[in-house]
This record gives sequence, C-alpha cells and structure tokens, in this order.
Amino acid sequence: MARDLLLELGTEDLPARYVLPLAEALRGGVAGGLEKRGIAPGEVKLFATPRRIAVLIAGVADTQPDQAIERTGPALAAALKDGQPTPAALGFAKSCGVEFSALGQKDGKLHFSRTAPGRATAALLPEIFEETLRQMDELVPKRMRWGSGEETFVRPVQWIVCLFGSDVITLQRFGLTAGNTTFGHRFHAPAPILLKTPADYAPALRAASVWADVAERKAEIRKQIEAEAAKLNGHARITEDLLDEVTALVERPVAITGHFEERFLELPPEVIVATVETNQRYFTVFSDAAQTQLTNAFITISNIESRDVAQVIAGNERVVRPRLTDALFFWQQDLRQPLAAYGEKLATVTFQKELGSTGDKVARVRALAGRVAGELGADTATAERAAALCKADLVTKMVYEFPELQGLMGGYYAARSGESAAVARAIREHYLPTQQGTPIPSTREGQILALADKLDTLAGIFAIGQKPTASKDPFGLRRAALGALRICIEGELPLDLHAVLKNALDAQPAGKRDAALVEELVEFAMERLRAWLVGQDIGGHPVTVEMFESVRAMGISQPLDFQRRVQAVLAFVAQPAAPNLAAANKRVRNILKQAGHAGGAVDPAKFQHDAERALHARLGEVEAQNARTADYTAQLVNLAALREPVDAFFDGVMVNADDAGVRANRLALLAQLDRACRSVADLSQLPG
Repeated sequence: MARDLLLELGTEDLPARYVLPLAEALRGGVAGGLEKRGIAPGEVKLFATPRRIAVLIAGVADTQPDQAIERTGPALAAALKDGQPTPAALGFAKSCGVEFSALGQKDGKLHFSRTAPGRATAALLPEIFEETLRQMDELVPKRMRWGSGEETFVRPVQWIVCLFGSDVITLQRFGLTAGNTTFGHRFHAPAPILLKTPADYAPALRAASVWADVAERKAEIRKQIEAEAAKLNGHARITEDLLDEVTALVERPVAITGHFEERFLELPPEVIVATVETNQRYFTVFSDAAQTQLTNAFITISNIESRDVAQVIAGNERVVRPRLTDALFFWQQDLRQPLAAYGEKLATVTFQKELGSTGDKVARVRALAGRVAGELGADTATAERAAALCKADLVTKMVYEFPELQGLMGGYYAARSGESAAVARAIREHYLPTQQGTPIPSTREGQILALADKLDTLAGIFAIGQKPTASKDPFGLRRAALGALRICIEGELPLDLHAVLKNALDAQPAGKRDAALVEELVEFAMERLRAWLVGQDIGGHPVTVEMFESVRAMGISQPLDFQRRVQAVLAFVAQPAAPNLAAANKRVRNILKQAGHAGGAVDPAKFQHDAERALHARLGEVEAQNARTADYTAQLVNLAALREPVDAFFDGVMVNADDAGVRANRLALLAQLDRACRSVADLSQLPG
C-alpha cells in the first residue's frame, strides 16, 4: 500500500535568501532519505513561504523492501587457529548476532549475510527527519536559539506537521510534537487548519490566503506587476533576482502602485533603480518597452489585502522619499566640480598597500591602454583620457553611498564635465563584463580601457604573490581573466597575452616580475579559457577537451586566434576523414619519436613506391592550397583530402626500410605530413 507524505516546518519569518534553499534541502533530505532506505518516492512537490517550508511526496510505500544485510569479517588466517575460531572471529560473530558456525566465507574472509524484513516507513521517518535537519543546518552559518531550549534553527520553529496518509507521525523536535495542524495567513486567516490528508495541504492554505507553491506565487506576482504597469501605460522592470526575492517575502501577493516626486527624475535612472529596487525591493516602471525612459511610478508587492490601500501606498512613498532626497543631494553636490578634480584625490586612496594608490593604478592603466590602442590603431587620446578619469568617481558622494554604481556614475559625471561622448561611454563601461553573460564594452576604446584595467589587476596581484587559491579569490582574478579573454575574443582584438601581460607586469611597482611569472599568468588565463570554451555550443556542437587541447598544444597565446582555431577544429571533426587522419597522425608522431628523426628534406628521387609519390604529391597540393588561404576551417577541410593517400602509404610502404637513405627519406615525408597536421591544431590530440 502507498500513501502520500507531508512534512511541514512552520516558523517565524525566514530571511528571503534562505526560504528556497531550506525548502530544497527539506525536499532533498526527505526524498533522499526514503530512497536510501529502498523506498522509491513518487512525485515530490516543494512548498515555501516566509513562514513555512514543506514537502509533499506522493505514493510512498508503507514499508521498505526486505533488506539484504552483508558484512565482511577478518581474514581466515586471523579467524582460525588450529581449526578453532580466534577471539577476532568470535567477536565478529557476536557483532552479527549469530554463532560462529553460522558464518560463511568469501574472498578469503569471514562473511555474514541474511535478509531482514523491511521496516515500516512510519518508523523510519523520525531518523530521516533528523538527518534532514542536520543537512539543513549546514546551509545556515548563524542559527537562532529561543526560549529555554538548546536546539537551533535559522528562525524559531512554531509548529510541525507530519502526515502519512491520514496518520500523524509524531516527530519531536524544537520542543514541539508534530501533528496535523497548520496555519494560514498571519492576518487574513490566523486560525488553526486541521488537515485530514496531505492532499488537503495546498487547497487549504490557498483558502487561508497563502500561495504555498513557489512557482505559482512567482507567476502570480509577475502577472500582477505587469497588470499594474499596464494600467499606467508603462512597462515594469522585472529582474529574476528581485522577483525571486519578493516571492520569498510574501505569502499572499497584492501588487500596489506608488509614486515619487517628478523632481527626482533629474537623477540618472540607475540611481533611482538602485534606490527603489535594491533598497526597497520595489519594481520601477518605464514609459517604453526598451526601458530607456523612467517614470515616477513604482510597484510594490504587499503581503496583505488592505482595507485602506491609500495608507499602504503613502507608507511606501514615505520610505522612498528620503533616500531619493539623499541621492539627489549627492548628485547635485558631485556636479559642483568636474570629474577630473575628483581624480586628484585618488592619490590618497589605497589600491593595495604594495601596489600603491588608486592614482598609481590609474597611471599604469593609462599607459597600458595607450600602448594597446596604438598597437590596434584605435584612438589613443580617447583611450588615455578615459583611463585617466575611469576611477575618479570612486571618491564622489554618490558612489560612496551606492558602490554598485561605480563606472556608471563616472560616465554621467564625465559627460556633465564636457568630456567627449566616447570618453564618457568608455568610463561607463570599463568594468564590463561584470560576470558571465553580461556584455563587453560596446566601443573599441572602452574595450581597451576595460582590458588594461583587468590586466593591471591580474599582473599586480600575481606579482605580490596573492594569486587565487582553490577556495578564495578576493580580488576577483578569475573573473578579471575571463573578462579580458572575452574582450579579446568578442571584441576581435588580435592581442597576444604574452606581450600585454609582460607590459602590465613590467609596470608594477613591487613583487616578482620575471619571465616565469609571465608564463604563470598566461597559464592562469588559458585555464580560464578552457573553462569557458569547453562545453560551449558552437554551431550546434559542443567544444570538447580534446579539441581545446589540440589547439593548446600549438602554444597559441592570442585568445582571438585560439578561438578561431577551435572553431575550425569543431568543423573538421565533423568530416568523415577526421578520425582516420587523427589516428594516422598519432601513428606518425610515434614513428618519428621512436626513430629519433632529426629532420631533413624529402627527396622524390628516393621514392620506391607509388604510395610514397601519391602522398608526397597530394601533400604538396594541400600545402599550396593552405598557403593561399588564412581560413583555418578551409585549411583543415583541405587536410581531410590526405586520408586516402595516407591510408595507402601505411598499407603499402615499410617506413623502416633496410636502406638508410630510403628510411630517412620516408621519415622526412612523415615529418612533412606531421607539420601539415599541426598547421592549425595538433590533430594527434583528437579522437581517432
């Protein structure tokens, strides 16, 4: 017989960031605990609100299957002496609850096996519950203790429900005994709710003004926000992070609209968004779908349906007003002097004690940006001017209050200070990409500035020996390296990592700055490139480790060139000839290695077989074709034509001929083939 199982923990309001993780841990712990004991759960459904986390599992068997118990004891040599059991053997038999004569032997050791009847699921649930609570404790670094008890949880637990079918499982924890009584919305339906079966749970809570299903509640919130925005003829800005957080803050979502004074629209929209969304968890509204024109409306999600909505709106507006007033004050104060004037203060701001001030860093970034711009034929003056001003906003009042707006505010202040649009945009975007999935800077000068900033940080921190560990990366060097790689690749900057990292390292004021460290920096960047490229879908096919390594073996340190070669390899492996040619190249490499081939030119006059002549002729044609194109994909596709002459060569020609001259000539031909197979990537690294 199978029954549904419901387990709910009712709590005081949980922090939003823990609601879903704790609910998932409860679901995983209970379902996993059943599976571990041989009880296959049916559909597993999670519920989570600020006041409860719960799991409902359908079709749970009443008892676990019979359990096969097997134990291995001491080796026979230690278990028997003169044909009699030793103390070790007797002790093992006692631990198994049987006489020594009941033990068997397996693989030279004492062995015990028996089949035990499965236990009732109801009897297993208390231990599963305890295991699950221990797993949940690991999620929360700081837990609360309340009342006179010693037990802890992220917030005080107020009730526990555990229903197996219609039976109550009397779990005991937190000074409570589980029952079949839950509670609805704190204000709209505070009375106890008696549950007869687990299936009653969600409908009973919905009737008590609680949307317990997370996905349903989230969808309802989105729907209500969009409806409110439509009433305003506007478009709400809904980010997944904010939507998830608000979903975890309410049980009964009710969207309401408020407004702030239009005078605050003088502020850059990012400032208003940071104030309204980040600090208040409200949703901003734009007048256009592209979200370029912010309105003075905002939408908030209340946890109650108020009888006097005007009071709720007024309260929300009252909270927003002082923060926007402060922001407007900071904005107006910051604009009293040009951005360049703030840059003068950076000499007093420490970047890193061994690497000097932020002003020192700006000087290094400016020099590196100018050098890279010159190499790429970009606007050197714009790149250097943007670099000189890129950190100046760090000492403004606005960025002090809203650190997440650094760079963005610099762009606004630069434009207000009369700097060119190109300089302002480069400053605004120079922290990009901030994380995987975010865009790179949109202009060449912005890309150069962002690259120089990231490379300077990488070089400086490595120089002073504070490179990332497996668990810590306080300076965000992995993110910086990946950002630099993406800028080179997506911005199509033909830059060599060796060269630019050496330039960045040479400019550092302290630490190790030798060639070995340059190599270490390049290796660090290439590992980030591996993590980014491997598994990436290009043209409908994923990049494999072998594809990456085939290019890595070429010693390529220009990210753009590296990525183009990987794309070519991806196209090549789709060719029918690819596995055969890769296998042949492996064979060629082994032959050359074993022969200790020292090089030499191919002499067609020494050919003795048509297969040698055919391979040499076709190889010459392919090399001539490849010399006429810079397209890596075309070059590798051309190589695929070597499959038949290569196969014919190995079928009909003995490389290690008795005649030393013939042997050397055949090795030279194979060396020529090997060079062709390593013109774009090392084909011997590919499957074949």
